[in-house]
Amino acid sequence: MNARMPEVDAASVPADALLLDVREDEEWDAGHAEEALHVPMSEFVGRLGEVTSRTGEGQPVYVVCKAGGRSAQVAQYLLQQGVEAVNVSGGMLAWEAAGRPLVAEGGTEPQVV
Repeated sequence: MNARMPEVDAASVPADALLLDVREDEEWDAGHAEEALHVPMSEFVGRLGEVTSRTGEGQPVYVVCKAGGRSAQVAQYLLQQGVEAVNVSGGMLAWEAAGRPLVAEGGTEPQVV
């Protein structure tokens, strides 16, 4: 991992943090953190304003995907844009393993896919 890339484990993400989920729609629908902002990596550059409009001065964006690879790429891009970003190591798999809450679309049982 890039030495400049701030990372945090899923259990350490503050409850009131801006959590950015960059997984694709079907992954999001299956299970996600309730308060997360969903901007799929495949649409990210075109929707960057949705993220920057929600960030405050000194407020980091915690970026998550399934396992941590895609989120690291997006976090790196955000850092290059001057946005304080932190990669959530282990992604939503670690989020679920840490017992952090999940919700799913359509009332189904949430799961990380």
